[in-house]
Amino acid sequence: MSHGTRSGGPLTDGSVPAGRHAVVVGGGLAGVTAALALADAGVGVTLLEGRPRLGGLAFSFRRGDLTVDNGQHVYLRCCTAYRWFLERIDAAALAPLQDRLDVPVLDVARPEGRRLGRLRRDALPVPLHLGRSLATYPHLSLADRARTVRAALALKGLDLTDPALDTQDFGSWLTAHGQSARAVEALWDLVGVATLNAVADDTSLSLAAMVFKTGLLSDPAAADIGWARVPLGELHDRLAREALDSAGVRTELRTRVASVFADGNGGWSVRVPGETIHADTVVLAVPQREAYDLLPAGALDAPERLLAIGTAPILNVHVVYDRKVLARPFLAALGTPVQWVFDRTEASGLKRGQYLALSQSVAQDDIDEPVAALRERYLPELERLLPRTRDARVEDFFVTRERTATFAPAPGVGRLRPGARTKAPGLYLAGAWTATGWPATMESAVRSGVGAADAALSALGRPRPRRPFALEEAAHSAFPGDTSRTFGHHPEETGVALRGGPGEG
Repeated sequence: MSHGTRSGGPLTDGSVPAGRHAVVVGGGLAGVTAALALADAGVGVTLLEGRPRLGGLAFSFRRGDLTVDNGQHVYLRCCTAYRWFLERIDAAALAPLQDRLDVPVLDVARPEGRRLGRLRRDALPVPLHLGRSLATYPHLSLADRARTVRAALALKGLDLTDPALDTQDFGSWLTAHGQSARAVEALWDLVGVATLNAVADDTSLSLAAMVFKTGLLSDPAAADIGWARVPLGELHDRLAREALDSAGVRTELRTRVASVFADGNGGWSVRVPGETIHADTVVLAVPQREAYDLLPAGALDAPERLLAIGTAPILNVHVVYDRKVLARPFLAALGTPVQWVFDRTEASGLKRGQYLALSQSVAQDDIDEPVAALRERYLPELERLLPRTRDARVEDFFVTRERTATFAPAPGVGRLRPGARTKAPGLYLAGAWTATGWPATMESAVRSGVGAADAALSALGRPRPRRPFALEEAAHSAFPGDTSRTFGHHPEETGVALRGGPGEG
């Protein structure tokens, strides 16, 4: 086992006491973030990951000559935490943002010539920034557009600190505020399914309100979309590992943690095959079920709540054609089982033809279907959606499945999500599923890592790193359950991530 080498001094605002050591269990976005934040404060860090790579559930793999992401992951301009993470690992230029929100929405059930609508913003203050887009959105009737504006204003007025919101479902709230089934399909679920991995009827009003208030109703630029123009493994594995090495973090892959227990001297022991690692503090940055298995007795008042946090699948359908069939970088679809389609040709390294990835959230009905059945289901739908596919040859068709891709944002989930601190001094939790106030996104994962690191640094008496802690604390007043107390926002950069897949595992 080897150590990385630190390239410079600790990035802190004060003197750094010596001799402290932390173990971070889990090399997803939450764990990598926690490790970097701790190391930047001068803490010695060992990061343990059972897989042969970093990145959790946002990763890449090779398939012949292609480099394939397990799923399409995007983020928004308002995702200050994930944006900091990209900057910290020197990857921001590889995952640029749109200049301005622009989402093509194609409805295959409409007549030719009226199928394409666009959700885009203007350079106007909220809520006028979306006014022209909604006024001309062809997938809603005039009456639905007017009712949508009224519902959006009512949503903007909700108090996110009200715990009662978590007990209600978003679908019932939309119905009570005059939203038709068509409005739910063509607008609210179009956004909500992608960000929350659940339809409105199955979504906590608290989380839905957080998504729409902060992602679309906080700042005109909040929802501008960004995505990696290179494979995710380039970001979350290679560049993340280089950043960890430069920070002096000892990173051990293919290392499963067997147990975590207090050593009786105020510290912790982490048992891995062939070694017991001693630490002053431990961050468990693993999925909730794994955290449940590793938590020592008494660390949480009701650890069984972790097992009550449901999970939701995401299916990604990958199709390689012998020619270009889609002229846009991505689009959203209505009137078809297809949800979102992304062009992954350049990022995958494909030299000829075009490679499309279909991101299918709320995939309970499809997640266990054989590949042949999925091929029969989705290729005809792509022909309906993209006429150029009708004359194209399919060079490859395959799927990737994440059966537990996100936690299920069901009503009542808020009370089940624990904060970063446990009742065991020196033991902390991180992961997109913890109480960040956000749905299961890359943003939530990074925020949780920052929150766990901040709690650990406070207990260790360490100064905070200048970044990512040099942001306003005030934004957290909206999320009383948020344990990422150090992660505030620039006042013009508050919002929510488009569902980008979890980064905790």
